[in-house]
This record gives sequence, C-alpha cells and structure tokens, in this order.
Amino acid sequence: MKSYLAAAIQMTSLPDLRHNLSQAEELIDLAVRRGVELVGLPENFAFLGNESAKIQQAAEIAAESEKFLKTVAQRYQIVILGGGFPAPVKDGKVYNTALLIGADGKELARYEKVHLFDVELPDGNIYQESTMIVAGEKKAPVYASEQFGNLGLSVCYDVRFPELYRAMTQSGANVLFVPAAFTAFTGKDHWQVLLQARAIENTSYVIAPAQTGQHNSRRQSHGHAMIVDPWGVVLADAGTEPGMAIATIEPRRLEQVRRQMPSLNHRVF
Repeated sequence: MKSYLAAAIQMTSLPDLRHNLSQAEELIDLAVRRGVELVGLPENFAFLGNESAKIQQAAEIAAESEKFLKTVAQRYQIVILGGGFPAPVKDGKVYNTALLIGADGKELARYEKVHLFDVELPDGNIYQESTMIVAGEKKAPVYASEQFGNLGLSVCYDVRFPELYRAMTQSGANVLFVPAAFTAFTGKDHWQVLLQARAIENTSYVIAPAQTGQHNSRRQSHGHAMIVDPWGVVLADAGTEPGMAIATIEPRRLEQVRRQMPSLNHRVF
C-alpha cells in the first residue's frame, strides 16, 4: 500500500441521467487534476429524485452507469467506486449496487446493499426502500489492492450496522467506503458521528461520498462528503455544495494508529 490522494465526490443528482453523469465527470476531472488516484461517487450518483421513474429506467441507468464507470476509470487512469445505482433483478425490483472499477476498466468488486432504509422520520418523510429494492444476500466485499489498501464496500444505511464493518475489518479491510444519499434530517445529527465511529472502532480510513441539496420537492440530502482517518479525525469535509473532499490516505498513519491503539487485537467476541 502506498500513500495516495483519494476523493469523496459530492453531487446534487437529479432525475436526469445525462445531467448527472456529466456532473460526475466534471468533478472527476477536477479531482484528477489535483492528483487524485482513488475516487468515490455517492449513492444514486446517476439518478435521484423520482423513485418510480428510477425503477422504470433501471435497465438503462444500470447499463449507462457501468459503461460510464469503466470509461472514466480508463480515461483518467483511476480506481473508481460508483456508490450505488439500480440494477434490475426481478418483478420490477432492483438491487442497489455499488461497483468498484480498476484503471484498466475492469470490475474489481460488486456489492448489493443489504440493509434497506424502511423508516418513518419525525419530519414526516417516509422511506420504504424494500418496496422497490431487493436486499443483497452476499456479505460486503473487501478488494485487496497492493496500491490502495484493502477496500471495503458498503452503502449509506449500512453505516448504522457496525457488525458489517467489523466483518470487513476481520477480512483485512483498512479503507472503508460509505457512499451515501443521507437525508438532511438524519444527517445533521448522525452522519459525521457514525462515520467517525466506524473509523475509530475499526482503526480504518473512511471515504464517504455524499449527495447534497434538493433533488425534488420532497427529497433533500445532507451533504458533507468526508474522509476520516483511523483515529477519527475528519481530514476533509465537502460542506453543502457540490464538490469533493480530498485527503491523503497514508499507510504510515494507519500503522501508527493500529500500533498505538491495538483494539482489533483485543477482541473477545
């Protein structure tokens, strides 16, 4: 594992596939110009704001998302995570799929989100992902990269389930992806503290791309894409506008924290 720059991209995706992919490439281009080699795009990067339209267009969104990720990975010679797009399964439902692509344009890892956001929030918004999304049945993957570390994949609501991240850490993960479209209501109280908790308890880097702003009249995301170090220090925060959080992933820092706080070696259960 080497020292390298990573970017957690922050977008305001809309129910417009072409617009969103264009916005994503602009931000990727800016990141690469700053020396970034590992890029994460948020959940629903390709389409957000109209769930029924997303399901109706799922086949096109999935095909175009995969094509886009493979194309930009090769064009910019980066490793890229597409943090979540709908991939058709059956009976009009989809997987919420995160896809990791190498600089040669080949698929490195794929993850179907296992925890579905079925929640009625105090602000009156109701989310029922299970009406349209099928929960994944495979454990979150860890892709071992000689250059970038052992990359663990998750999506948004997963961040509330620490056992998923501990399982990845036990499989060797030391860089954890948490791409999200966190709601504005829950994000203000829970987003940062959950990311810091996952980083601290697993003594791992956390790269958290995010959605931000207004996607339609009812859907608003919290923003604050972040990169957090293994001690829980927020290295970069993208705020509330489209952009990115960029920070150095440093193997010496990882080794230092795991040496000074060897909690992973003290597990009892």
